[in-house]
Amino acid sequence: MKEPVVTLDLAKEHGLTEEEFRKACDILGRTPSFTELGIFSAMWSEHCSYKSSKIHLKRLPTTGEQVVIGPGENAGAVDLGDGLCAVFKMESHNHPSFIEPYQGAATGVGGILRDVFTMGARPVANMNALRFGAPDRAHMKYLVKGVTKGIGDYGNCMGIPTVGGEVFFDPAFQGNILVNAMTVGLAKKDAIFLGEASGVGNVAVYVGAKTGRDGIHGATMASEEFNEESEQKRPTVQVGDPFTEKLLLEALMELFPTGAVIGIQDMGAAGLTSSSFEMAGRAGSGVDLDLSKVPMREEHMTAYEIMLSESQERMLLVCHPDRVDEVVRVFDKWDLSAAVIGVVTDTGRVRIKNPEGDIVADMPVGPLADQAPMYDRPYSEPPAYAEYRAFDTTPYANVDQPAEVLRKLLASPNVASKQWFYRQYDHTVQTNTVLGPDQGEAALVRIKDTTKAVAVTTDCNPRFVQLDPHLGTAHAVTEAARNISCTGALPLAITDCLNFGNPENPHIMWQFKRAIDGMGEACRALDTPVVSGNVSLYNETNGKAVFPTPAVGMVGLLKDRRHHAVNGFHKAGLKVFLLGETREELGGSEYLSLVHGQVSGALPSLDLAFEAKLQAFVRDAVAKGVVKVARDCSIGGLAVALAKCCFAQELGLTVELDGEIGHAALLFGESASRIVVATEAKQGETLVNWAGERGIPCAPLGETGGDRLSLQIRGTTVIEEPVSELADLWRNGLEQLLN
Repeated sequence: MKEPVVTLDLAKEHGLTEEEFRKACDILGRTPSFTELGIFSAMWSEHCSYKSSKIHLKRLPTTGEQVVIGPGENAGAVDLGDGLCAVFKMESHNHPSFIEPYQGAATGVGGILRDVFTMGARPVANMNALRFGAPDRAHMKYLVKGVTKGIGDYGNCMGIPTVGGEVFFDPAFQGNILVNAMTVGLAKKDAIFLGEASGVGNVAVYVGAKTGRDGIHGATMASEEFNEESEQKRPTVQVGDPFTEKLLLEALMELFPTGAVIGIQDMGAAGLTSSSFEMAGRAGSGVDLDLSKVPMREEHMTAYEIMLSESQERMLLVCHPDRVDEVVRVFDKWDLSAAVIGVVTDTGRVRIKNPEGDIVADMPVGPLADQAPMYDRPYSEPPAYAEYRAFDTTPYANVDQPAEVLRKLLASPNVASKQWFYRQYDHTVQTNTVLGPDQGEAALVRIKDTTKAVAVTTDCNPRFVQLDPHLGTAHAVTEAARNISCTGALPLAITDCLNFGNPENPHIMWQFKRAIDGMGEACRALDTPVVSGNVSLYNETNGKAVFPTPAVGMVGLLKDRRHHAVNGFHKAGLKVFLLGETREELGGSEYLSLVHGQVSGALPSLDLAFEAKLQAFVRDAVAKGVVKVARDCSIGGLAVALAKCCFAQELGLTVELDGEIGHAALLFGESASRIVVATEAKQGETLVNWAGERGIPCAPLGETGGDRLSLQIRGTTVIEEPVSELADLWRNGLEQLLN
């Protein structure tokens, strides 16, 4: 089949600028062929090349004693001791999920799973971070239900527990939802596989499902904003098959210990194009590909289609020619395709023959793999940010009916229980889940044959980041770490998913730059380097961007899982304390947004040195068995945190508060670095003394018992509600909206 003639107009249709097209011509010394144009457009897309973000990502901390593998591979890895490591990554599937929610979300889960088990790690936990618009709108309900079913079906079929995550609703996501998926796997530290095509004469073997036409231009589609024609892009959404992926996982788990695999990479965004160029790029080698050997499920596919297809459940591995029969035998056993489609060379080029045997691409690896155009785009602070900082919250400092506000908050989409979501996910499969959804501030997954557990969480308050990208992102990192520490585990490292609007807009670029600054500062303060991640830009429709959402996925280590804290009161007679201080801070709060319709104000202040000290204290107290319950005090404020602690066993609590600040901030403000903890009565004094020695404010709040939540401020009862009624509001609020 004759390829179209490549022109500047055709290049622009592929997403290349005139300057980029001229550069491609200069690299080749000629006009690219149609297949080469497709390869340039995919590899130089924002989604694959990070051309607008790479210059800023370099400022993030990526190393540390705990880091085994940092950014640049399929996933990152951290040391867990005993010769084991946690392999993990978070990635976006925003654009596909908005166009086709079920397959978009399902293939997002499938893709992140492959990134992890490609490294030789068996996945042990999934999480997801989801952002939606107003949940009472019909189309948004359709999106919510499709995404949730896609996540649940894929993870459940794979037998990987979905142990937690987060969901946030705001009209800012009405035109673009965000679907971020995270997977954690376990591997032996000395048996991690890298995505390298090394060893001249070794062969490239295609393994997994057959190639079809689904997903073509997926990477370039994910590098564009939406408009009225976006519905026509449905064909670019990949189609997943979790049963095939389960076979692929088990085939690789059987093959890896044999030593036959030299290098391996998932065919994710840009499919065979990205896997071949990136593997050659990491190894400093070249690859010759014969596309007539690629297993295909559709007839008459062109080289362009084969190279850009994003059909799922496929990988490219490199092995010695003498081991090919062994590789094929394993994949035959699991009823999967395995075919030699190329050979590793020392040319530093990728040469491609089409199915008819003609060379349709002959390209240098470097400019495609790791030397894409890099832009230091202009940035400027939007005028609104000065207004946010100057916003006066004083008129909202007092609350006329605190009990009604508490009830409204508990039933609101961002505070209410997310059980409607996680009931569709199997969070106990594999029987390793120590703490699942709503049981702890982070999930805990045991490491078999040890006393240890891996702690996992995701976090980001997009409203905070919208109001102050620098401080809001630092809050996301510290809250994720606080959640990990509340279980008793030590935070180790993060993976990120940086969701922003159009980087060609200086205001968006300013948000991104400031977010990176905040993330870097918080990660350095808490010693949680960034070991993997993803950047998703152009999340906007008709020029309206989402709230900036730098989602943080964090992994921690609990050395003795017998000593961990839950996040709900489990019996009467517990003494309850607040660690940290509540300040007159209402900016960015759920209270201000939900009750007064104001998304504004200066964010709560953040002392990173104190945050690190607070978390270390909580971990010690949990390890020594003094703290049995720990809950981060965040969205909704102290009153919401205390109420949610009561819901686990529907236990009552009587609290006496003695603050000099306004009732709104005292009850519903979202001051940082605060943790509600509970101890046995006889250990309360010990906790107070320890906190005093460590310089941690520790205010006694009250004692569990009865069946009512009673909050008093300086002797006056301001909230007196049956716990069962509050629990019903919290459990059913979101479900009633969605159904």
